[in-house]
Amino acid sequence: MLRLILGGAALQRGGNRAALVAEVIFSNRKLVLPRPAGAYLAIILLALMFSTYSLADSGVDVYKSKCSACHGKNGAGDTMLGKNLKLRPLGSDDVQKQSDDELFTIISRGKKRMPPFDRKLSRDQIHDLVKYVRSLKK
Repeated sequence: MLRLILGGAALQRGGNRAALVAEVIFSNRKLVLPRPAGAYLAIILLALMFSTYSLADSGVDVYKSKCSACHGKNGAGDTMLGKNLKLRPLGSDDVQKQSDDELFTIISRGKKRMPPFDRKLSRDQIHDLVKYVRSLKK
């Protein structure tokens, strides 16, 4: 018997090799499908689960994982690295007066000792970071 549980749904395959059905169980209700359809359903459920996970990377999440080590938890540049690099707070007028395109370019290509992120982040993630930087305005 094979049972795969995904986000409240379970895909179950009978232990009998002659069985030609797959059962999908949603909250105690069974949906019996032919085995090929069950396999396709499992693939679709896995794809949805992983696509939802990747969409969860908002600007805040990306900032926390890629930027906060230098720029600090709240963008103030108050970490040891930020102080040594003399980073301006991201909410300051100097940073906020830059256009979205300028901020996008800085994040993508890097600036001075800041590394480029164009190969580590998607364009959408960089746009989300720009939006997050805008939210830090004092």
